[in-house]
Amino acid sequence: MAEITLTFPDGNSRNFSEGVTPAEVAASIAPSLAKAAISATIDGKHFDLQWPIDRSSHIAIHTMKDDAQALELIRHDFAHVMARAVQELWPEVKVTIGPVIENGWYYDFDREEPFTPEDLGQIEAKMKEIINRRDPVTTEVWDRDRAIRFYEANNEPYKVELVEAIPNGEPIRMYWHGHWQDLCRGPHLQHTGQLPADAFKLMNVAGAYWRGDSSRQMLQRIYGVAFRNREDLKAYLTMLEEAAKRDHRRLGREMDLFHMQEEAPGQIFWHPNGWTIYTELQDYMRRRQRIGGYVEVNTPQVVNRVLWEKSGHWANYQEHMFIVEVDEEHAREKTVNALKPMNCPCHVQIFNVGLKSYRDLPLRMAEFGSCNRYEPSGALHGIMRVRGFTQDDAHIFCREDQIESETRRFIEFLDAIYGDLGFETFKIKFSDRPELRAGSDETWDKAEAALMSATRAAGYEFTLNPGEGAFYGPKLEFVLTDAIGRDWQCGTLQVDFVLPERLDANYIGEDGAKHRPVMLHRATLGSFERFIGILIENHAGKLPFWLAPRQVVVASIVSDADAYVEEVVAALRAKGVRAEADVRNEKINYKVREHSVGKVPVILAVGMREVEERSVSVRRLGETRTETLALDEVVASLAAEATPPDLR
Repeated sequence: MAEITLTFPDGNSRNFSEGVTPAEVAASIAPSLAKAAISATIDGKHFDLQWPIDRSSHIAIHTMKDDAQALELIRHDFAHVMARAVQELWPEVKVTIGPVIENGWYYDFDREEPFTPEDLGQIEAKMKEIINRRDPVTTEVWDRDRAIRFYEANNEPYKVELVEAIPNGEPIRMYWHGHWQDLCRGPHLQHTGQLPADAFKLMNVAGAYWRGDSSRQMLQRIYGVAFRNREDLKAYLTMLEEAAKRDHRRLGREMDLFHMQEEAPGQIFWHPNGWTIYTELQDYMRRRQRIGGYVEVNTPQVVNRVLWEKSGHWANYQEHMFIVEVDEEHAREKTVNALKPMNCPCHVQIFNVGLKSYRDLPLRMAEFGSCNRYEPSGALHGIMRVRGFTQDDAHIFCREDQIESETRRFIEFLDAIYGDLGFETFKIKFSDRPELRAGSDETWDKAEAALMSATRAAGYEFTLNPGEGAFYGPKLEFVLTDAIGRDWQCGTLQVDFVLPERLDANYIGEDGAKHRPVMLHRATLGSFERFIGILIENHAGKLPFWLAPRQVVVASIVSDADAYVEEVVAALRAKGVRAEADVRNEKINYKVREHSVGKVPVILAVGMREVEERSVSVRRLGETRTETLALDEVVASLAAEATPPDLR
């Protein structure tokens, strides 16, 4: 048998017989490694310990200490163990697919009776029983006909369909967890006992169409989460509890910020309090952009399909666009338009009016652009995922030699804004070319190299996010971490050589000839709607004072103090503080409780003593103590707090 050479992470190499498995490699190194091994990486591919290695390769053996690989296997094996548990409890249930997702997995089942919370408890108990059996996990590669015959004999029609969909030439891997079998690409653990029996939980059941097709069978999808140990699971469940308390939809009701209704799916009805947050944030961004050298524009909401065809959006993005047909006067057929899903092509139209010189570049063009995108109803989520939204969008038209300086400038711009909004740090992901894209490979090579080089030159590192670039260019994604550890992708910066070419944008260079500008697409917050949702959840509704929609409530303790209440409110408003009076005939404790639920940052209580002393009793949100201070002192202090950070 031929020999192959395996190179280990430390650079050392050893020769093995062709067909050696990673399990055998681990055993040759040390018995302890053979016992601890869970999988391997062969030339960058995650590999089952049972799979034969047929060529010289780089190899790394993984144990439960390797976070990414361990979690992938744990969650993948839990999906199989859950499906096995379901079929042991209810043999008539048909199984479909069960992929790993963030923090866990799901598996879709065809069962006539709906799963209940009590059923989930039964399934969990059965899963622990299967884990304790320590059944071996084995794998074989079958040909297509044999696999189809097997699933037909076992009355598993969904598996038959899956096998038939596997492209010719791809291996059909069959896995057994004990006696129970499933079709799977793998890899998997070596026996069920390697799963942490105290580190998983079944979460909920949802409906899901087979293959995502609404004309197909409705299945039941069971979601589960799993971690390497009980402590990590407990921390995750605690985070979920905290997230529920911070849910922007619940806080939106309590703070009277917005509502949504069936007649306008994915659209937001902003109430006065919510619109105050929106306009304050927009005013802040407008001032920041003006100082940052941006010019603000505004472009149409409805644009003829001809422009979307030229830009490439019609071919690459049409499924997400709202189409509008109108009977234009004297036209033989309906004119087809689309609500704009993004602002980029319209900004190029402004750039193309008049002659541009190299001296005009970089031209930073910003718009608070109102966009509309079709999102499936099942994907809509409060104000975080909507169909109508406003982007803090901008496009920087520049020369190639300006990419680096403009990238650095934007990251510094973004850094200052995130700091003002309470996010001190962020991570950067680099998203490269997607499968569906416009432009040549040569153009993409140039764009990706330019953006990578510019980011590093600006002093920032990044992680790779393969295949997630826009269809016209690679992008940086700026990721914030909130108060309870969740990541939110907000800002973006994209390098685009494609759109200026497609829409014939040019400038006159120093040599007197026409040149194509590079187009940098950038957003800082992303959409105002989503970012406001993130802010609400990050701060649990206790927004920074300058951004809080209701900053101060002045509440009377006795009705004889009502006139002084109005005087205090007038003094605060004169200094730019959003203040309101509460002179209802209610006890002060009731008023404090009600306004605390509404997340009012400051409550000023006023009784006869305060009237006589020209003072107020100050109570901060979340604090139980009060402090009596002179009115002038409080007005001056709150006026300073109400000033946006960029104006201080």
